[in-house]
Amino acid sequence: MKIATIVGARPQFIKAAALSRELRKQHREILIHTGQHYDYQMSGVFFDGLDLPAPDVNLEVGSSAHGAQTGAMLRGIEEVLLKERPDWVLVYGDTNSTLAGALAASKLHIPVVHVEAGLRSFNRRMPEEINRVVADHLSDLLFCPSDTAVANLAAEGINSKAHLVGDVMLDILNLASERAETKGAAVLGQYGVKQRQYLLATVHRSENTDDPSRLKNILEAFNAIGEDVVFPVHPRTRKMLSGDKTLGSHVRLLEPLSYFDMVALSRSARLILTDSGGLQKEAYWLGVPCVTLRDETEWVETVSAGWNMLTGSDKNKIVHAVRNFAPPTTRGPLYGDGCVAARCVDLLETNNKN
Repeated sequence: MKIATIVGARPQFIKAAALSRELRKQHREILIHTGQHYDYQMSGVFFDGLDLPAPDVNLEVGSSAHGAQTGAMLRGIEEVLLKERPDWVLVYGDTNSTLAGALAASKLHIPVVHVEAGLRSFNRRMPEEINRVVADHLSDLLFCPSDTAVANLAAEGINSKAHLVGDVMLDILNLASERAETKGAAVLGQYGVKQRQYLLATVHRSENTDDPSRLKNILEAFNAIGEDVVFPVHPRTRKMLSGDKTLGSHVRLLEPLSYFDMVALSRSARLILTDSGGLQKEAYWLGVPCVTLRDETEWVETVSAGWNMLTGSDKNKIVHAVRNFAPPTTRGPLYGDGCVAARCVDLLETNNKN
């Protein structure tokens, strides 16, 4: 088989690293980087840390308004697909790269497979929600991380094309965690923190970064926590850190980190504060309490299990959660068994009609 894989943002690089490893054992993969995350700190450092092959194509689209960015991706992806004519186009998650890849392929009648299908926040104000819904309804094969995702698709009339496979991110996390067993202490030393004596924070979703009042409340909560906070800052967020958004000396702003460094810091944190979907799952798998700075989440199982608490951007709720949140002493398995990539490749082979 020839598979064209579309990536463009950090979480997609992680997922692609696991699946590409399996695909390339017997099949040809064309890796198309849209350039949605276009600078080295947001993309190149991830490729280096994950042993992901260099992209065959980099569209270098960069950052712009949703419509302009998606349109530029559509044009570039279409040109590559017309030239290569793959058997499948594989898209991940819920970014503009996901939407553009699914649209371009479907218009050219190339089958689409959506990895991480069926997630729903039921908040149509989130651009990610629009992207994932459209991608799901355009896809010919849908790989779901949970029973909830399968049920969401069934409620929308998508049944036979949906398959419960688990979450491919667990495959790559397991590999990174093994490495962190021996090299994690060096990472903590590099950033001057000690195990379980700091919080790890990330804020990147537009609902938080583009709303001044929400971002101000979150940052004020960080100031009020009174513990060391390690805060790798997304470029979108850094642009907004000005004026009245002064942070205390206990909040340490870092440049975006490699995936391995993030795993090492995540597994040793006392608690994680985030609006990232991927980090919510990783916190659960690593056994670290998570406070999610959103009003809802697609990863509802982590909340039901008692390891993830939703606070939105409410300063008082965030501070109270940091000081008082105590998850259960046990964690059941969620989102697969760490062998998801091989299962996905088997399904691609079984469903391939060419």
